[in-house]
Amino acid sequence: MRLKGKVAIITGGAQGFGLGIAERFAQEGCSLVIADVQGEAAEKAVAALLAHGVSVVAQQADVSKSADWYELVNATLVAFGRLDIVVNNAGVSHKNRPMLEVDEAEFDRVYATNVKSIYLSAKHCVPVFRSQGGGCFVQIASTAGVRPRPGLTWYNGSKGAVILTSKSMAVELAKDNIRVNCINPVAGETPLLATFMGEDTPEKRALFKASIPLGRLSTPKDIANAALFLASDEAEFITGACLEVDGGRCV
Repeated sequence: MRLKGKVAIITGGAQGFGLGIAERFAQEGCSLVIADVQGEAAEKAVAALLAHGVSVVAQQADVSKSADWYELVNATLVAFGRLDIVVNNAGVSHKNRPMLEVDEAEFDRVYATNVKSIYLSAKHCVPVFRSQGGGCFVQIASTAGVRPRPGLTWYNGSKGAVILTSKSMAVELAKDNIRVNCINPVAGETPLLATFMGEDTPEKRALFKASIPLGRLSTPKDIANAALFLASDEAEFITGACLEVDGGRCV
């Protein structure tokens, strides 16, 4: 098993890409902490993940709040005594609309969830990784940060920030044996899809698929397989990378 003996925090782990990553990690023997702003959804996810025969706990957490990160990391150490992998998957978007129609509260929410959370994860997890001699961050960014779509300007910018911040973290933390990598998914079959499109209709789906050379949206399984590789020892010499899991969207 590729992650046997490892412990991972997965934010936004109750649904979508996060749950897909959790399921894949569980199949490879990883102990898990499922962090989600929706506590009941996290508990439900745990019930399903336990079927894989690994240890899993749920933790309600708002990733934009330092106090919640403190409690999340502390709960992980109490439950498992260590932390090896942090998957920063939690993310939100404003609805697809002209940039000046996004109000300030929406903008603040997007940047707090998508960008500030990366800062807070580093603040609370890097000291643990350093004390253990290393660790691994896998950040779920987006092709939006590389090849932006109109109507998602502030979301696009937030994911661009995740990408560049992760590269900078990789350079600074390499001396501590802490790897930092990104995954850039194209739009996928997740609860955020309707937000990205403005509305979920067959016509809008067809337009999005037409921009992807391989002709389909991404799935949680696609992203989970990439996350597994980057979190595993097979990627021990990879840091600062952004793996585009996008069906050719960014070519």
